[in-house]
Amino acid sequence: MEAANESPADKDPFLTSLGERIRNLRARRGLTRKATAHAAGISERHLANLELGTGNASILVLVQVARALQCSLAEIIGDVTTSSPEWLMIRELLEGRSEADLHRARLKLDELFGSTSDRQQRLSRIALIGLRGAGKSTLGRMLAQDLGYPFVELNREIEKVAGCSIVEIHSLYGTNAYRRYERRALEEIVQIYPEVVIATPGGIVSEPATFNVLLAHCFTVWLQADPEDHMKRVIAQGDFRPMSGSREAMDDLKRILAGRAAFYAKADLAYNTSGHSLEETFAGLRTAVRQAAGLMDWAA
Repeated sequence: MEAANESPADKDPFLTSLGERIRNLRARRGLTRKATAHAAGISERHLANLELGTGNASILVLVQVARALQCSLAEIIGDVTTSSPEWLMIRELLEGRSEADLHRARLKLDELFGSTSDRQQRLSRIALIGLRGAGKSTLGRMLAQDLGYPFVELNREIEKVAGCSIVEIHSLYGTNAYRRYERRALEEIVQIYPEVVIATPGGIVSEPATFNVLLAHCFTVWLQADPEDHMKRVIAQGDFRPMSGSREAMDDLKRILAGRAAFYAKADLAYNTSGHSLEETFAGLRTAVRQAAGLMDWAA
């Protein structure tokens, strides 16, 4: 039977879940299906079939073998958590834990390995995260001026490290190289600035190692906005990325936001920038940041 003719009832539950994970990962990274297929070296139709849960049925053989051996598919494939007995035992301890439990475990690991700045240092570095159009650059500059801190746009620092523009990094070296430059630039900012307001790229949450550095060394603020406001602000800036070439731009934006929301929610503070003027939005953000970070209100 052709994949295109399969009914939902004919789909294997595992392949359906696999397709959903691929879609979510693609949305989190802000990539179109066409761009993802090109980067992977496969046809767009093949990727579409994978996302629909109708492609690459040969992986079912691995599932069957895993079931027969009474182990997880990860142990058959050989991911990092199968590389040693300690990894396997740690994974077993974390298996099935709630998000709250996993959060506490991550914080304890940060403390154990000394990867987190002390509280005062972290509170003195304010990092704004969120999708493009949330107001990170505009509000970040205003917040930095109010606090008397330097303002840094991480994208500009990435360009300095790489010696070329963001567009050139992606076109010449690819996404993996961009992520390496992104982490290096963030680590340099943390080393150089004891006090700073940072506007981060929307996709920084797509790379867990880099996002961990941000969470460990900065007080993070998720600037939220309604999808319609994101779209209007991006268009007003004359910048249609990451929706360029898409006939369903709003749907793409909503999928990206849905794919990243759980990661943005790891921020110390969430603040919605929709429904108010710029002045009202900044006043509310200023108060929320000062209160949450324990900063004295100098204007009081």
